[in-house]
Amino acid sequence: MLIPAPALLVSVGLSLLLAVLASVLPALLPLWLAAMLLLTLVAVIDAVRLYGRAGPALLRQLPSALPLGVDREIALRLENDSAHRQELSVYDHPPSSMAVYDLPQRLQLQPGEGAELHYRVHPLVRGSFEFAQTELRLRSPWRLWDRRLRIGQSEAVRVYPNFAALTRFALLATDHRLSQIGVLKRRRRGQGMDFHQLREYREGDIQRQVDWKATSRMGRLISREYQDERDQQIILLVDCGRRMQARDDALSHMDHVLNAALLLAFVALRQGDAVGLATFGGSQRFVAPRKSMATINTLMSASFDLQPTLHSPDFLLAARDLITRQRKRALVVILSNLRDEDDDTLLPALQLLQQRHLVLLASLREGILGQSLRAPVRALEDALTHAATAEYLERRRDNFRRLSGHGISSVDVEPAQLPLALVNRYIDVKRAGRL
Repeated sequence: MLIPAPALLVSVGLSLLLAVLASVLPALLPLWLAAMLLLTLVAVIDAVRLYGRAGPALLRQLPSALPLGVDREIALRLENDSAHRQELSVYDHPPSSMAVYDLPQRLQLQPGEGAELHYRVHPLVRGSFEFAQTELRLRSPWRLWDRRLRIGQSEAVRVYPNFAALTRFALLATDHRLSQIGVLKRRRRGQGMDFHQLREYREGDIQRQVDWKATSRMGRLISREYQDERDQQIILLVDCGRRMQARDDALSHMDHVLNAALLLAFVALRQGDAVGLATFGGSQRFVAPRKSMATINTLMSASFDLQPTLHSPDFLLAARDLITRQRKRALVVILSNLRDEDDDTLLPALQLLQQRHLVLLASLREGILGQSLRAPVRALEDALTHAATAEYLERRRDNFRRLSGHGISSVDVEPAQLPLALVNRYIDVKRAGRL
């Protein structure tokens, strides 16, 4: 496809001006005709020369997966295999769900010369997407035309939850330094449920740790050391209903929930537990609990394209479905955004799950609520907003206190606090041997 370049448009504009003058001064008419004939001839020759030239070869260097909300650099390699100098503009076509920086770009390629250019994308939505073919605009030799052509291949890419941040947490966990990311380590030496090893008695060991048979054989005090139970099962039950469309900062509540779920899964897998995933609220998926660190990739592949639906969450239906799928006792972590209208269905669902499993309810609280309470009160409208927010939060606390009265553990935090709150609560469960 040929597009008139600015030089051709200016030339046509000047010819039209000359035509106006020729209509007033007939003596200029031959000059105008000659100019139009020359311009037409030059434009046709320039167009033919442009069409006779092949475009450069292109290779796009694109990773198969991108993290949500993180800038990534995309490289385009162009090679001019023709015998002519080429002047061109490059327009790549990332998905519309990504912000794009540093495009278009212009460059000149001498015969046999190659060049590499870079631009940045910022994924805004998780899921599967496609980079369309790259668009080039080649400038004609006399700079009168631009030729638009598509080259290269369309390429698929997946946008996952921010696994770069997950990797940072993973490295710290690998070094057994979870406290550096805010995870409270409450374990005391020698306390746990599974026997680990025998060792010499140390000051502070309690009497029940002393192994009297080993002590009599060795002639000195020997203590038993225990570790946390392993081979337990964790089920992440994720709400995909319409409430998860709420946003805090650049991420939706769905994004925050998945980030927190993946971090909890990683820590649990490092502890030797099996982790599975189930969803409800318009999207039904199930991944049975599995062990080994490879499970984190399975969970990411199963959840990376989860998006909030328009359905209301049915907690009771989700509980019944999970009871039939998960027979072995597990820690069921329900991730949702609770409302007052959930009272009628939520409690029966939790009590049903409690018959076989240990339940932890994790609810997201909109960050705007805390901001409203902290905002200064300068007018009547501010006072009314503050009072309404305080009343709503008090009712919310009452609901969670009622759940606690039925023996149900829960956390109610702002989205940014959810990952560490979940990991801390999981560690508490492990330390207490409640599973």
